[in-house]
Amino acid sequence: MDANISPTQCKMARAALDLGVRDLAKMAVVSTNTITRFEKGEEVLKPRTISAIRAALEAAGVIFIASNGDGPGVRLRKT
Repeated sequence: MDANISPTQCKMARAALDLGVRDLAKMAVVSTNTITRFEKGEEVLKPRTISAIRAALEAAGVIFIASNGDGPGVRLRKT
C-alpha cells in the first residue's frame, strides 16, 4: 500500500469527517503546525509522519482513492 497522501486529500478527508486541525493532530500524535503546514503545501513530511496521519484518517473511516487519471480523492467507508 502506498502510504503517501496529498495535502488536498488530507484536507478533503478532514472535511468529510468534520475534523478540525487539532482533532487530526491529536489522532495522529503530531503537532497542529505539522498538519497546517502540510495542508498548505509548505512542508514535506517524513514518511512515518504521513503514515501516522493516513492511519488516523483511515481508522476514522476514510478511504483514499489513488489517482487513476481523474485525480486522487477520498471517500468514507460504509458503516
